Amino acid sequence: MTPSPSQNRTSTVLGIALALFLGALDQTIVSAALPRIVGDLGGLDRYTWVTTVYLLVSTLLVPLYGKLSDIVNRRSLELFSVGIFLLGSLLCGAAGEWGTLPVLGDGMTQLIVFRGLQGVGGAGIFALAFILLSDLFPPRERGKVGGIFGAIFGLASILGPLLGGFLADQASGWLASVAGWRWVFYVNLPLGLVALWFLATRMPNLRPSDPSRALDLTSVALLVLAFFPLILGLQIDKGQHPWTSLEVVGLLALAAVGIVVWIVHSLKFSPHPILDLKLFRNPVFTWGLVAVFFFGAAFLTVLIFLPLYMVEVQGVSATQAGASVIPLTLGVVLGAGIGGPLATRWGRYKSILTTGAAITLLGGLLITLLTLGSPLWLILTAMVITGIGLGPAQSLYALAVQNAVDPRELGQATSLIQFSRQIGSTVGAALAGALFSAAAATSFAALGTGHDRPLSSAQFRQGPQEIRAEFAQTFDKLVDRTEDLFDLRGEEAAAALKSFLADPDVPVQLKDKLQKGTPAMRMEEIFRKLEADLEVIVLAGDRVALQKLFASKEGEGLPDASRKGIEDIVGQGRADRVASIPKLRAQMESGMGHAIEGASLVAKAVVKAQLETAGEDAANTVVGKLSRAFSEALRPVWGLTVVLLALLVVATGLLPGRPLHGRNGEPSQKPGD
Repeated sequence: MTPSPSQNRTSTVLGIALALFLGALDQTIVSAALPRIVGDLGGLDRYTWVTTVYLLVSTLLVPLYGKLSDIVNRRSLELFSVGIFLLGSLLCGAAGEWGTLPVLGDGMTQLIVFRGLQGVGGAGIFALAFILLSDLFPPRERGKVGGIFGAIFGLASILGPLLGGFLADQASGWLASVAGWRWVFYVNLPLGLVALWFLATRMPNLRPSDPSRALDLTSVALLVLAFFPLILGLQIDKGQHPWTSLEVVGLLALAAVGIVVWIVHSLKFSPHPILDLKLFRNPVFTWGLVAVFFFGAAFLTVLIFLPLYMVEVQGVSATQAGASVIPLTLGVVLGAGIGGPLATRWGRYKSILTTGAAITLLGGLLITLLTLGSPLWLILTAMVITGIGLGPAQSLYALAVQNAVDPRELGQATSLIQFSRQIGSTVGAALAGALFSAAAATSFAALGTGHDRPLSSAQFRQGPQEIRAEFAQTFDKLVDRTEDLFDLRGEEAAAALKSFLADPDVPVQLKDKLQKGTPAMRMEEIFRKLEADLEVIVLAGDRVALQKLFASKEGEGLPDASRKGIEDIVGQGRADRVASIPKLRAQMESGMGHAIEGASLVAKAVVKAQLETAGEDAANTVVGKLSRAFSEALRPVWGLTVVLLALLVVATGLLPGRPLHGRNGEPSQKPGD
């Protein structure tokens, strides 16, 4: 049976949605698996490029795909994009399996190159998703499906780190000899092949309305040369390349010059630039572009720093942090799922976008209240409200622009919305990162541990649970060292004790208790003195002195049987008393060994309990200080988020509200926004 047009359309939408989900997922899924990747492939000095190159390529090529969609068959472009993305995924999963390769180099370099190839496909998936919707549905009907697409995009962006961490940790046993991190890429293949099948067998040929216009390759090259240094300068690790470094300043300056040259070329010399700047005469396009820029900046800032807050301030584990933002995810899905259908039902978008922006601003204001002692209900409320407000924006800004531009410009206009969002995300993340780094440097500068020593830089990068585990391990080793020390005697014990007391990691309370020696050393000293006194008394046969010794502190611990034996020896003749001295010494030595063993066992148990408590106290001190410092360092980030959301509200308010066109091109007759 031949599928009906409606069935073909449904299958096509499913294929596009699956592809969009995978493309968005790969923006964030790799981050959680990076430690495992570096451990397997090496190349620690290049690990950030695994994420950066995908974002860089998938952002830069979005306008190119948008322009191409206006002049070539969109079905062919979508099939090419998904195919390249799957090929890149397959190669990424296999990176390093063949050892070092000519040109491609070692496993890490191979992975970076293949991630770039993935980005070539991802750019097309991002650019074409909402463009293809415009071919399949009129604006009035597009809102419902666009809302689903927006929910998918937001869901994939948020679930990426959680899924990446799960695969890296748990997938190693799925197939023999296949490392878990490789499934981060292989997981794309089954879903991607299903998407490819739907697109290849069900998607109609979608030819452009005006294929006569040529692609200006010079304009494409100038766009890449303009925005490549901008995105790279914003994304590179500011720990290695500070904002004031020659590399960053040079890249941003080069970007400024490149953007000016690209604009001049587009206005003066190019009949068909990759972006027709005349589109900016359309206020819907202009304010839609501005609004989505601020939306992208605010969304990624929240997405990056809320998990950091949960780990560093609230103390959840890194794995739990991915799950902890599920309320934000649910809010995005709910907001997108409500906003899109409402736009279809009402035939309007502005009131929905304005309400969503205002709700998100309220959520942002609630986020600024999050501190060290914030209750769970406040955290969940802030996340859900922020997500609900962000949801409609996932698709409705693109819908507003599509509804307002000439069909011949629809491809590049839609792709520029996605491009502006991703540029906004890059700028927002860079600004938030700079603010956080500056605030963190101030907050951490005065921190010290419980021993008034500065915290290590490694502790700044650890979560509370990792710090507690580190302290537990440190104090477990200290317990072992203490127990070994308690087993030593004589000069060996004295030398080891001197080194032990000089160790700054040993708590002061324990040092104070050991100033007069270990339990074994003190017990040995008591027995040596007792032995010497007994020898004098036995040789003298002095019963009075013996009774005084039994009553003394040193002698009170002698068992009754030993007392009776010594009394009998003292009552013997001198020759017998002299002959008994070696036996007396042997008995004293044996008694001393048993006494020391018993005293050491008791002392070890006491010290172990004390050290465990000290370790917990030290960990709590450090975690408390770090949590407070992180909470303070996040304040400027939350402030930036509110500013970005306020600008989003303003831009959305200035966005003209126009009725959505129906299937025959007629506008909605509902009252205006």
